[in-house]
Amino acid sequence: MKLATYNVNGINGRLEILLRWLGEAEPDVCCLQELKAPREKFPIKAIEAAGYGAVWQGQKAWNGVAILAKGLEPHLTRMGLPGDPEDEQSRYIEAIVDGIVIGGLYLPNGNPYPSAKFDYKLRWFKRLQDYAAELLELEVPVVLAGDYNVMPTELDVYKPQRWTDDALFRIEVRQAYKNLVGQGWTDALRHLHPDKRIYTFWDYFRNAYARDAGLRIDHLLLSSEAAERLAKAEVDKHVRGWEHTSDHAPVWIELSDEPVKKKRKKR
Repeated sequence: MKLATYNVNGINGRLEILLRWLGEAEPDVCCLQELKAPREKFPIKAIEAAGYGAVWQGQKAWNGVAILAKGLEPHLTRMGLPGDPEDEQSRYIEAIVDGIVIGGLYLPNGNPYPSAKFDYKLRWFKRLQDYAAELLELEVPVVLAGDYNVMPTELDVYKPQRWTDDALFRIEVRQAYKNLVGQGWTDALRHLHPDKRIYTFWDYFRNAYARDAGLRIDHLLLSSEAAERLAKAEVDKHVRGWEHTSDHAPVWIELSDEPVKKKRKKR
């Protein structure tokens, strides 16, 4: 299975870009973030014409998440993250596709620091940690994919010293991510590329993409049952170079049908 995550930064305004990439990459499953459209404005007809079924949770002008599945309808299991019934922001959706539980998420940005938005980000992160622990107890393949709005380490940001007090790089946020992964999740991209400087986001300003001044904030976390099947993890960086594209690039993994045999280290 080829499973991707992509912050489209406005699905209707960049529908042509999304469809172009879907046709090129042909992922089996794709989690989308920042739809920036209410539920009734989701372009389901165009998505279905491209060969994908979909479940989605929209929100006018902001947020919004979706899960697409090639040739079938994802089995919706949850809309919204548990832990705060008054939270109306569209940031989490979950479905089962071919026996894999897939959680698509868009974690709050949290800027500026300090602020109520930053506090909300930390609370949302804690709710995610609590629910993620429950998912691990299922002992089935689970993938939590999306825009986490956090650079976990200095390797994930082009100039770490400039981001010290940014909500995407604050020590509290990085610690929250570390705590989440520490439950037993595998950061797919970093697991297969432990020392490589890889980015998934480049700002529209200051010629960031051309300078490769990027951030790695889009992640796919795998339960042990999914991680043992991890065969590949990459970023479609070239998509960020297309005209009128999102400021994020798609990130994807390949999961084999059977556990991947690890190569023995030579003694």
